[in-house]
Amino acid sequence: MGKLYLIAGLLLALAAAPCSSAQLLPDHFGAWSKSNCAAKPRTTSLFEETGQRDNASCQFSSNGTNSITVWAGSFLDPSSAYEVYTSEINPGMLPSTLGPNSAIDQEKLLVLVGNVLLRVEQPREVSGQDLQQLIASVRAHSEQTPLPPIRAYLPQGFTDGTQKYALGPEGFLSALSVLKREEFANLANEAGFGSAAKAEALIAEYRNGKDAAALLLIEYPTPQLAEQHLRHLEQALSPAAKQAGTTIERKASLLSLVLRPSSAAYGNSLRRAVNYATEVTWNEPHQTVTDPPLLSTIAKIFIWTGVFMVVAVVLGVAFGGVRVLAKIFFPGKVFDRPEQMDVLQLGLSGKRINSRDFY
Repeated sequence: MGKLYLIAGLLLALAAAPCSSAQLLPDHFGAWSKSNCAAKPRTTSLFEETGQRDNASCQFSSNGTNSITVWAGSFLDPSSAYEVYTSEINPGMLPSTLGPNSAIDQEKLLVLVGNVLLRVEQPREVSGQDLQQLIASVRAHSEQTPLPPIRAYLPQGFTDGTQKYALGPEGFLSALSVLKREEFANLANEAGFGSAAKAEALIAEYRNGKDAAALLLIEYPTPQLAEQHLRHLEQALSPAAKQAGTTIERKASLLSLVLRPSSAAYGNSLRRAVNYATEVTWNEPHQTVTDPPLLSTIAKIFIWTGVFMVVAVVLGVAFGGVRVLAKIFFPGKVFDRPEQMDVLQLGLSGKRINSRDFY
């Protein structure tokens, strides 16, 4: 009987697996309803590197005639999803009005929603209002932690769609391949991806008239790690790349590589335009010492002096009163008992002094 329950549980778990993937997408949004979902979710080596959690590809129909395909993938965090997003966009796509990280062309719409990436095929068939409802539904179940700060380091003027972010060697090699910079593929082994260095890379193409270059930024957790990998990357650069003007420099925890610039002046101008600044903070606890007002100090002196005087008088009266009362009611029994009294005598007279004569 126990084996039957075990088999039934396994069958239920297998049956529920495709449904859990489909839950990335709503059953309805706007005028569109989900019709069916792919049995096998889409996966790639890049998805595995970025910590893919789940994905789903579903068909949505409207009025029984129009049909679109929506794919959604959830990843480890928004930075991982951003890596996949930049690998999917290309210079032929235009920015969309649906969000800051969205791009569209005739075939597809890409929208980054937290740690979820949305891909809508045949996006021209869907109204902007319906797409907003789809995005809002996905956003309700996504993580909204900040995107990597290295995005803001890139200077303005890059060719839109060429910016590629990488957290690992797969993303880095994919970016170089798309940008036709395969000659720098050996840098993936020296950059410090997937190790204790935890490197992050961002590359983009720049063109200004006859000038052109690719700018590669690699950020590390500490300046020490950046300096260490600077030496490795310098050795990995081929003589031909160095001859073509490829240079590498470090600023704090950030390495900047200008790949094959059309001129040394253009390469230097790109590097100077990098939006990166260091800030050192000192968090040692401190105290502010202030002298109290003079009048307050004098007043406290008089007050505490008066308190001490009152306490002294009270204690003196109490001690003296107890002694007097003890002598009245218990003479010679508590204080000044004769057997404990010693009188020093000089012997100037022949009469002996009795201590009792004094009490």
